[in-house]
Amino acid sequence: MGVGFSMCSAAISTEDAMIRVAVAVALIGLALIGSSVHAQTSLTPIDRGQRLYQLNCLHCHGAALDGKGPDAASFDPPPANFHSYLSRVKGNDQIEYTIKQGKRFLGMHNWSDTLTDKEVQDLVAYIRDAAPQVDVK
Repeated sequence: MGVGFSMCSAAISTEDAMIRVAVAVALIGLALIGSSVHAQTSLTPIDRGQRLYQLNCLHCHGAALDGKGPDAASFDPPPANFHSYLSRVKGNDQIEYTIKQGKRFLGMHNWSDTLTDKEVQDLVAYIRDAAPQVDVK
């Protein structure tokens, strides 16, 4: 028998090549997912809080955290201005409580079913970065 090429060996080679391509695609996919997860986990609490604020809070509290978001006019009293003295003297635990429980009869709904404790802490970190707490003595 001379140099021959059987269909069986060609089918195995094709199958082997398809498996290699599938594995390569899977590895690339995992690498992309891993880099995305790494990028999210490498964000600071303030960065994560800013993202959460933009998604969940901005429409009421405003981009400047001043209580003048696009939906603010529909609230009476208006949403909190985090730069106000009254907001800045509140402790972080008070802000966390308000985010989790809301403000009954004031339009601020609770976020306890939507945000994790860590996410609430990240939100507070962002708020405090923009409007630091004032110590009252």
